[in-house]
Amino acid sequence: MKFIPQPIAFRIGSWPIYWYGILLATAISLGTYLVLKEAKKKGLDPDQILNIILMVLPAAFLGARLYYVIFNWSYYQRFPLEILAVWQGGLAIHGGLIAGFLAAFFLLRKYGLDFWLAADIAAPSIILGQAIGRWGNFFNQEAYGYEVDPTSFPFAMYIDGAYRHPTFLYESLWNVFVFLLLISLRRKKGLLTGDLFLLYLILYSLGRFFIEGLRTDSLMLTANLRMAQVVSALVIGVGLILLGYRHKRVS
Repeated sequence: MKFIPQPIAFRIGSWPIYWYGILLATAISLGTYLVLKEAKKKGLDPDQILNIILMVLPAAFLGARLYYVIFNWSYYQRFPLEILAVWQGGLAIHGGLIAGFLAAFFLLRKYGLDFWLAADIAAPSIILGQAIGRWGNFFNQEAYGYEVDPTSFPFAMYIDGAYRHPTFLYESLWNVFVFLLLISLRRKKGLLTGDLFLLYLILYSLGRFFIEGLRTDSLMLTANLRMAQVVSALVIGVGLILLGYRHKRVS
């Protein structure tokens, strides 16, 4: 499939509107709508939840950008003004999730709300937002995989001068699958509060671990260790331990 997308969707006068921003705004808007709808069903005050979301989002964006900049510091120390150029991409989801979860944890405690309940409510929306946001990588021509032979690999996409694994697409489809699974499990009996959130962490990290191995632009911890794979492995391990411990405690 040979198609070269453009990062700019349209212009308002001389002001460019980027696909990356449009997709992020769509992901946030849809995710917020779904969270507020589910929060109301759970008996929570939607206005209070919206206030928390509005405070968590800036923390998540800041965390996502700082994480990316830190692991690309050799570049940004030479071009410091580009640290602010988020419209060019460069938001690391793990940084955003870490900062967002920490902010949410402290805010929920402040408001006297159950973190696990709120996390269960948010989990499907987060993974759906991630699925939508990955298409921003497509328009920015980033987060792609190794070069492949398009005659033997029909899903290859023409990216950065060659046919490659469309890893952004793989992750987006995996995230949609996880979203549908979480939605289907949400009303199942036998789940503890917090199980849905832990399943989200485990399943997203499982997919990310394998897909990351195909990418050419991974953030590296060392010369041989991809940061996303290290974080994903840790999250899978901690998530499984917490899931087992919490169920064993109530059995």
